[in-house]
Amino acid sequence: MNTKFVNLRLQSLPFVIISLVPLLCFCLDTDTLTSNITFRDSDTIISGRHVFKLGFFSPANNTNRYLAVFYDVSEETAVWIANRDRPLNDSSGTITFSTNGNLVLTNGRNETLWSTNATGISPRNTSAQIQDNGNFVLRDTSTESIIWESFAYPSNSFLPTMRLIDNIYTRHKVVITAWTNGSNPEPGRWTSGLEALNVHQIFIWNNSRPHWRSGPWNGMILSGVPDMYSPYLAAFSLSNDTTDTFYFTPHETTFLMRITLNTTGNLVQTMWNIQQRNWDITFVAVENECDFYQTCGPFGSCDIRDSPICSCIRGFEPVNREEWESGNWTSGCARRRQLQCTLTNNTSENGDGFLRLPFTKVPDFAEQFPSREPNVCRTRCMSNCSCIAYAHDPYIGCMSWSEPLVDFQRFNGVGIDLFLRLEASELDNHSDRLLVVIIPVVVGFAAISFVIIITWFWNKRKDIKFLEAESAIIFKDETEKVNVEELPLFSFETLSKSTYQFHENYLLGRGGFGLVYKGYLKNGKVIAVKRLSAASGQGNEEFLNEVAVISKLQHRNLVRLIGCCVEGEERMLIYEYMPKKSLEGYLFDPNHQSQKILDWKKRFYIIESIGRGLLYLHMDSRLKIIHRDLKPSNVLLDEDWNPKISDFGMARIFGGNEGFGNTSRVVGTYGYMAPEYAMDGRFSEESDVYSFGVLMLEIISGKKNTNYYNHELSLSLLGCAWKFWNEDSGLDFVDQTIDCSNFEGQIVRCVHIALLCVQEFPNDRPSIQTVLSMLSREIIDLPMPGQPIFAEKWNRSHVGTGTTQRSSQIGYPYSNDLTITELDGR
Repeated sequence: MNTKFVNLRLQSLPFVIISLVPLLCFCLDTDTLTSNITFRDSDTIISGRHVFKLGFFSPANNTNRYLAVFYDVSEETAVWIANRDRPLNDSSGTITFSTNGNLVLTNGRNETLWSTNATGISPRNTSAQIQDNGNFVLRDTSTESIIWESFAYPSNSFLPTMRLIDNIYTRHKVVITAWTNGSNPEPGRWTSGLEALNVHQIFIWNNSRPHWRSGPWNGMILSGVPDMYSPYLAAFSLSNDTTDTFYFTPHETTFLMRITLNTTGNLVQTMWNIQQRNWDITFVAVENECDFYQTCGPFGSCDIRDSPICSCIRGFEPVNREEWESGNWTSGCARRRQLQCTLTNNTSENGDGFLRLPFTKVPDFAEQFPSREPNVCRTRCMSNCSCIAYAHDPYIGCMSWSEPLVDFQRFNGVGIDLFLRLEASELDNHSDRLLVVIIPVVVGFAAISFVIIITWFWNKRKDIKFLEAESAIIFKDETEKVNVEELPLFSFETLSKSTYQFHENYLLGRGGFGLVYKGYLKNGKVIAVKRLSAASGQGNEEFLNEVAVISKLQHRNLVRLIGCCVEGEERMLIYEYMPKKSLEGYLFDPNHQSQKILDWKKRFYIIESIGRGLLYLHMDSRLKIIHRDLKPSNVLLDEDWNPKISDFGMARIFGGNEGFGNTSRVVGTYGYMAPEYAMDGRFSEESDVYSFGVLMLEIISGKKNTNYYNHELSLSLLGCAWKFWNEDSGLDFVDQTIDCSNFEGQIVRCVHIALLCVQEFPNDRPSIQTVLSMLSREIIDLPMPGQPIFAEKWNRSHVGTGTTQRSSQIGYPYSNDLTITELDGR
């Protein structure tokens, strides 16, 4: 589609002036339509930061004209269409305001093809605007309130800040609808939206019949989408209001992203690649046969790794074996033995028991009960004869099923554990009788062997100590080794007892590695046990890396690794316990009881201490170490508010004179990654300094960079820091809970230093050693920082310094400043 320039004709101007506009190439750049503007087929309006346009277009192989919102960088990509079911057959389309204030699309015969159709508005008291998030809104100009918005009537695209809606009582839904085909944007048979009854899930429907299901939303991810266990699928949130209306929303991003429901019934997430000038696919919902809804029928299990992919869950057999063996699995499976409605401890053949099915996309039609205790789920299911399965998720609570299990899928290393109720004889309990004979023999033999072994070890203890010092951990894959030197090895039993069998009450938090528990050793020492989760985005590589890195480090501002545990497939790291947990809660949680304790003195001390820890990693340790994931959640606080850097699973060791590295596996957290690392995989000391600069700005402002956006100023956190500092009003950037009266100069200086750390190019950033000298005022005169990358370049000509830029040259993260490379989630 050819690029269209804005050519809005003002009806109030004389005809002669209007006729000269094309000759003079006079274009009125605006994002707003008002009642004195007539908008025609050749016109476009563009959002304030040149992200989205509104104009007319024709799809491929189609001459009809449609009023649409599309990306400025990709005009063939329409994300919303007004008249998708009533196209124009020529270029006579006109947008005007009706006498009642609504926006109306008419053709050459003055027939209305589309209207905002809002009610209760004042005539000629409205305007329409295209926003930088792609929302086309109708406003009441007297109150600036939004009367109507295109986000409430989506087409086939789901954009950041758009909401999929489900009211569980009125059943009003806001869904996206696929085109009929690639050339016809008329609503087709595929829809996608939120289903909020019981557990909350995203569905794709084929003429109202389920086609794909995301699995339950657990407050962080859609648990039935394996890719979401990686941190690089765009983040989402789900909220509700007092009317029992639920909203599912993608977070605002610093890059061009969209999720489209295509004409084959698949949700496809894409990101704009400015170098290739195309859309890179980063996620598809339906990847294989197991992703189709109910592929294997009731009580059938689907696993794409198996051949055939469908099998009956243990304790079940095909309803129609002939159909099943022919590859028709729709009739599903049925129980071999009926439930007894009494529960055993899996020690006899009487009653029922539970079979654990790990790493699953749990079945549809779950009933939810809030509880942090897995045992509560088991007890509730046990006491209810109609309950046939249960599951527990720390963020959802209990889920139970009383209907046939449908759309059940097995994953590879991620997902939720499902506990299926079976008649006791299906649980192989008959083997317990044999144990009655075997156990006494084994115990006797073990006792004699134990005495012999203890005697031998006593005599050889010096040799054993030497061997322990030189030993290596060997995992399931024997090629994966790491020398643990003097690092103590803990048994699984010891750690299980210290955490009361990893009880929920001792859960400290959840990270990329897995769950972290508080534990008590026999000597009274309190520890933090970091347990690799099978659902974790990290694995052996990160475990081995963290052991190799942090076992060599000793510094008061680094978390101390006490030991590790490797038994079977269990991987655990044992750290010193940090009673005040992470810095993140104190900075960003408005409900945190101790948030106001962080006065400026404590914040400055924390900044300096983190800097000293980073200096040790970069210069003073035996090996140069690049952390690669410095952020508030990876800074822990001890009882005296001493900050300690943690989580070295992503760290990289340099030797000799190495100063930088490259990787095709970009790991870390958006918002803290230096641009050269996020885009090109190039990391160095300077990339850690960038993260430290972002962390400084967060500590000063009390705002989180990845969630912050100032709508009034149209700036990110970095952009706000730059604007306030550049206007000599740096104190306006500071957390309002801080008393600045005695520290104004020091605070503004810290903003200045932080801005130096987040410069676009690595060579423009100071080393961490220089940063500490600046903080301590060993270096008094500071260089002037340039504009940070990933922040709107605002016109500062009103300050009287710098240069003025035309709006078309303004750089913005939605624009051509960012390259999206393929990321491999950790």
